[in-house]
Amino acid sequence: MLLDAGQRVVFIGDSITDCGRRDSAAPYGDGYMSLVRAFVDARYPERELTWVNRGVGGDTVRDLAVRWDADAVAERPDWLSVMIGINDIWRAFSPGREAEAVGIDEYERTLRALLRRAVTVTGCRLVLADPFFIEAHVDEPQRAETDRYAAVVAALAKDFDAVHVATQAAFNRVLAHSPASRWASDRVHPGLPGHAVIADAFLAALGA
Repeated sequence: MLLDAGQRVVFIGDSITDCGRRDSAAPYGDGYMSLVRAFVDARYPERELTWVNRGVGGDTVRDLAVRWDADAVAERPDWLSVMIGINDIWRAFSPGREAEAVGIDEYERTLRALLRRAVTVTGCRLVLADPFFIEAHVDEPQRAETDRYAAVVAALAKDFDAVHVATQAAFNRVLAHSPASRWASDRVHPGLPGHAVIADAFLAALGA
């Protein structure tokens, strides 16, 4: 397992990471981050890890850039897990909100700069998770665009020697046997079983 004793693990992202961590499900949320924490702590109680959730619903990489120093760098993580991009893509397919979408070049440029700053200032290791769209048909426009952004994350993971969590691939596996509606009513916000799919991918990537 990659996480060492006493380390501080910070998760940052959008609503998929947030999951009520700022209100009804404080402080960890009731999504994949909470599941990862629970299973890692249960399996490795002697490591006494510290867990921090800094997800904010609705965020794009632009929003992440505004709060990066306060919510990522200042937390002094040993490990920083980042999953962002769903809103960057989704807004382009949301009538009236297209101007809020973040093009793939800006997405890559902004995310790369944020990751570089975190690593340079804190020396943290990175966990980078793909944005996903819970849709089996790869030629569906939003799914096709999501795959392009996920390829950016995979490339960044190589560049930063980061742990890569292929969340879209994890959903592809279950979508081969079940409809998207089993995992999320809107193909974006998973229910608990969908969050378990994500958490399972994280645990495998971390060797936990």
